[in-house]
Amino acid sequence: MSDWQKSDWRNKPRIQMPEYTDAAALAAVEGQLSAYPPLVFAGEVRKLKSQLAAAARGDAFLLQGGDCAESFEQFSADGIRDTFKVMLQMAMVLTYGAKVPVVKVGRMAGQFAKPRSANTETIDGVELPSYRGDIINELAFTPEARIPDPKKMLQAYTQAAATLNLLRAFSTGGYADVHQVHAWTLGFTAGEQAAEYREMANRIGDTLDFMKAAGLDSTQEPNLQTVDFYTSHESLLLEYEEALCRLDSTSGKWLAGSGHMIWIGDRTRQPDGAHVEYARGVQNPIGLKCGPTTTADDLKVLMNKLNPTNEQGRLTLIARFGAGNVSEHLPRLVKAVREEGAEVLWTCDPMHGNTIKSASGYKTRPFESVLREVRDFFGVHAAEGTIPGGVHFEMTGQDVTECTGGVRAVSDEDLSDRYHTACDPRLNASQSLELAFLVAEELSARRQQAQAQAV
Repeated sequence: MSDWQKSDWRNKPRIQMPEYTDAAALAAVEGQLSAYPPLVFAGEVRKLKSQLAAAARGDAFLLQGGDCAESFEQFSADGIRDTFKVMLQMAMVLTYGAKVPVVKVGRMAGQFAKPRSANTETIDGVELPSYRGDIINELAFTPEARIPDPKKMLQAYTQAAATLNLLRAFSTGGYADVHQVHAWTLGFTAGEQAAEYREMANRIGDTLDFMKAAGLDSTQEPNLQTVDFYTSHESLLLEYEEALCRLDSTSGKWLAGSGHMIWIGDRTRQPDGAHVEYARGVQNPIGLKCGPTTTADDLKVLMNKLNPTNEQGRLTLIARFGAGNVSEHLPRLVKAVREEGAEVLWTCDPMHGNTIKSASGYKTRPFESVLREVRDFFGVHAAEGTIPGGVHFEMTGQDVTECTGGVRAVSDEDLSDRYHTACDPRLNASQSLELAFLVAEELSARRQQAQAQAV
């Protein structure tokens, strides 16, 4: 990468990015951000990469989740805590099902920009530029609000830094104690609606009781009180990304200082585009969204560009096809990876291919469709003899009503009650935990099948 510079993306075709009208203001913000400390550090990134390499081998499992798009207005310590709390609960359930460590990566502290299907939107005959996330413009439907403002990058940095500060405190300050996390989960399974998950929760409790009796409780083992927790986001706004890119003095490699892991979206994965050009030069783990239009040839080119040394843990392929489409598209991409001999981590994003417009006019995602895509993902990997290494959810710890279904049976009529997302619908806390139990069952069945075949 000695020939790569962090500004090289500016010479490539760019899409899904704003056109700032005030070049001087943009340059001033970029200069200011360039002088700020990075949000993450190279040692953390290397540690995450090694854990993702383990997930690719089947020795760990990736749980990636968080907001569709982080909001300036809804930002709060309670919101961060609640999402972190649910991810800890999900991770414990998944750890029990898979019997391997769970790598915890939040869509947090940087997920401010969103790609859009159209450059403009029209309401009551008025056409305005699309909302592209709080780091770029504002949700309010006015001409002034939709003008891209580079100063919003400074607010995004401040919010990301505060979020990371709190996450690090939660991760190491005792909040992540396994006994406390399990007590929260027992609250979820207490009601009759979640009775089918109570048996697994009780088995987890028995395991913790045994460990405590054997002297392995959190007072004796500090590791039972702490977790590694990482952040990730789509590296969409490249002016922001470049400004936080740093040269790591230890390795001599470039670091995307905006987050531990960055990914390239399904709309911005052009092999000769600006986003691929930027991502190929940083040492961070890179995610690549793979949708129905991803061709085998493009995937081969992208894998070679993004991971030319075929490093384990470097590249995560995030499959997002939609329920009913997995068996058509995933096998051909698995074949392309096998033909290249590429080292990748396969994960499932069952959210983005399952967005529909409800009868009441809300954008939503049926829980049943999300679950079906996850199950189909596991089914294809079982048939192909490959490793399903993780899941990627848009979710929140809040009690929102944005996705229908689940044990709490959110209906189309309920969507208007607490529909708070600024962009795409998210699983709420109950739906997220329920999905973790169901994925844990898939992982447990896969593990038992592998053991039976080995006998």
